[in-house]
Amino acid sequence: MDAKTTSCPCGYTEITARPGGTRQARPSTNSGRKYADCCGRYLDDGETAPTAEVLMRSRYTAYALGREEYLLATWSQDTRPASLGLESKQHGKWLRLEVKLHEQSAPDHAMVEFVARYKVDGRAHRLHEISRFVREGGQWFYVDGDIIRS
Repeated sequence: MDAKTTSCPCGYTEITARPGGTRQARPSTNSGRKYADCCGRYLDDGETAPTAEVLMRSRYTAYALGREEYLLATWSQDTRPASLGLESKQHGKWLRLEVKLHEQSAPDHAMVEFVARYKVDGRAHRLHEISRFVREGGQWFYVDGDIIRS
């Protein structure tokens, strides 16, 4: 992957506030930020994600790129599995991430609701989850999540 020219898998575009408190993505001529300027900062350069939403986006990108070491490193030690086995699993193609809601209920606790779309063997799938995050020592970690069935 050419980190300087490839769009980031998380698809992030800048958000601008509009009157009445609604949010709208700023129009973009491409599909979002370049990987090096977006999630590459966290996956490759070791920067700490400043919010739970940014961590969620970087974790989606890690899944899309098969970066198990990053996923485990950003998972709370209280709930982290020993392995995800990504190298031995058949991978689908991650298509799109939509963050529906990000709420920080306390300085060190947050939740992110998202929908991730992907394909396995040509069949489309949708993962809708409400994820919980905790900040420890100034760093956000994924704790766990509830899958929303629709």
